[in-house]
Amino acid sequence: MARHIRDAVAADLPALRDIFNEAVRNTTAIWMDAEVDLANRQAWFDARASQGYPILIAEDAHGEALGYASFGDWRPFDGFCHTVEHSVYIRADQRGKGLATPLMTALIERAIACDKHVMVAAIESGNAASIRLHERLGFITTGQMPQVGRKFGRWLDLTFMQLILTPQRRKP
Repeated sequence: MARHIRDAVAADLPALRDIFNEAVRNTTAIWMDAEVDLANRQAWFDARASQGYPILIAEDAHGEALGYASFGDWRPFDGFCHTVEHSVYIRADQRGKGLATPLMTALIERAIACDKHVMVAAIESGNAASIRLHERLGFITTGQMPQVGRKFGRWLDLTFMQLILTPQRRKP
């Protein structure tokens, strides 16, 4: 399995849609019930591009998308302009094979290059693998929100984690 990380292109959108929809159907990583179509992923792709935000792909030796990561604005107010929230999704048959770490490492580097100061993660509290990944990358838990969501007929808790990307930075 190759671990080549690259920027997504429009031709990747069907694979990204499929990875996203599998997570919608089978996991609590995305708190949605309805799957998305290609038009939805195109609008998302275009929005990220217009903001100058990356969508990174982990691909195999044949160029097949194995997972992806991206970030967007955390909140739509000027005071939060140096904070982003990220997402990372790995194809079901590739989970647990170490793809999330290089994707996240590359994404963190890109956030710093975009002049961001903090990266936020909002993780379903039962997702121990994601929480461990973020801890290994230096994220700290900053909040727990019990029963703020629901999926699969049960309440879900949310764990907020954050990484200060530029700790040496004194002023915005």
